[in-house]
Amino acid sequence: MIIKFTQKSDAMLSILLLLTFLNPSSMILFDFDAATNLRSWTVVNDGVMGGLSKGTLSLTETGNAVFSGTVLLENNGGFSSVRHRFAKKDVSPFQKIVLRIKGDGKVYQFRAKTNASDFYSYTYSFKTSSVWETIEIPFSEMVPTFRGRSVNLPNYPGETIEEIAFLIGNGKRESFTLVIDKIEVK
Repeated sequence: MIIKFTQKSDAMLSILLLLTFLNPSSMILFDFDAATNLRSWTVVNDGVMGGLSKGTLSLTETGNAVFSGTVLLENNGGFSSVRHRFAKKDVSPFQKIVLRIKGDGKVYQFRAKTNASDFYSYTYSFKTSSVWETIEIPFSEMVPTFRGRSVNLPNYPGETIEEIAFLIGNGKRESFTLVIDKIEVK
């Protein structure tokens, strides 16, 4: 089969390629690899409130992040989190956060902030398994919370994002391990 391009079809192809470039189907927020520098990630444990929980973030030889540790309830404790702040990104062309992770069967929260200085985060809880999985989080299902309580605001508007985080705080003493490969919006 021979396909003959005319000037008009060449122009249409150029327009389609340009539209694809200007309106991508996804955007990577963070993609871990063996050379990843973890300095832009910050662990925040319940020690900020007197708690004793310990969480760490490390990198495997194969280039995945490992958020692990122990959540303790003593001294008003009960959570561990890891967050990443970055220059504000426009996410308005997209509908959802997509995580590629492997967990330990526990429930975690994914958290996002439109402005790093906001006192609240938009959160979504998800249960993990011991195999690699893709978790899709619709923007419309991310609810605003502050210190575990709902905030009287609309759900995540999906316009901008400046901070992402993972948190574990299930109200019990537990060890945890969450392996993270990639975080993107689609």
